[in-house]
Amino acid sequence: METTDFTRTLLGSTGMPVCRLGLSATYRPGKKTIRQALDAGINYFFAYGIDGQMVRTLREVFASRREHCVLATGAYNLGFGHLNLRRTLEKRLRQFRTDYIDVFLFLGVTKEKHFPPATREELCRLREEGVVRAVGMSCHDRRFAGRLAAEGALDVFMIRYNAAHRGAEQEIFPHLTTHNPGLVSYTATRWRALLRRPKGGEGPVPTAAQCYRFVLSNPQVHLCMCAPSNPAQLAENLEALRQGPLSPEEMDFMRRFGDAVHAEQRWFM
Repeated sequence: METTDFTRTLLGSTGMPVCRLGLSATYRPGKKTIRQALDAGINYFFAYGIDGQMVRTLREVFASRREHCVLATGAYNLGFGHLNLRRTLEKRLRQFRTDYIDVFLFLGVTKEKHFPPATREELCRLREEGVVRAVGMSCHDRRFAGRLAAEGALDVFMIRYNAAHRGAEQEIFPHLTTHNPGLVSYTATRWRALLRRPKGGEGPVPTAAQCYRFVLSNPQVHLCMCAPSNPAQLAENLEALRQGPLSPEEMDFMRRFGDAVHAEQRWFM
C-alpha cells in the first residue's frame, strides 16, 4: 500500500499514525529541538538510550502524551551472534519509563547470517506478549530485506534510501505491496554528501529540504528520519513538508545530482 498524504500517514500495517518526518537522536538534538519537533507535529522518535537529552525529554513528554508518540528503539547487532533481545528491551523500558515500546528493531544487519531465525522468533515473541507493538530491523542487505518483506516476516523495515543510493527502488519497494510493512528510511542527505558539489561539478546543489522531499515523494516510504543537531537544522528539514513533493524537473535534477555523488563515492554502495 502506498502513502496517501505527503505530511502524515499510517506506518504500514502497524496502523500507527505518524508524521512522515521522524526525529533521530544520532546527533544529540537537545531538548529545545525535540520540543520544537513535537510542536511541529513530529511524533516518531528513534532513540537507543545513549542520548541523555532525548531520553529525559521523552520521559517528560510520556508523562502526559505517551499515546501520541511513537517510540522506536532496539538492540544493535554487534557481530557476536544472537543477542538477548529481552534484556535490551527491559533496559529500554526502564530508561524511557514506559510500559511498552512502539517499534522494537534489530539494528545494523549487514548480512543474512546476522539475523538468524532464532532472532526473528524472539522478536515475534516480544510482540505477542504485548510489551512491543511492532517489530522490525534495520538492514543494509537490500535483497535480504526485500525477501523478508515479501514473506511478511516483520512489521517495520528501516533502510537506507536517498538520491545517490536508490537500489531499494528495485530490491525492496516492489516487495512491500502484499503485506504492507512500515518502511522507514534514513540518510536522506547521504551523510551530507548530497549537500556538496562533487569534484568538477557545476551548477546548483540540493538543499536539505530537497533531499527529504526526494525521499518523501516516493509513496512507498512511510516516513523519513531526520537527525538535526540544533533548531535551525530542524527548521530546514521541516521545510520539506511545507514544500510538498518534488516537481518532475526537481526529481530529474535530484537523480542526476545523486548519480554524480554516487559515481564519486562508489565505495559506499
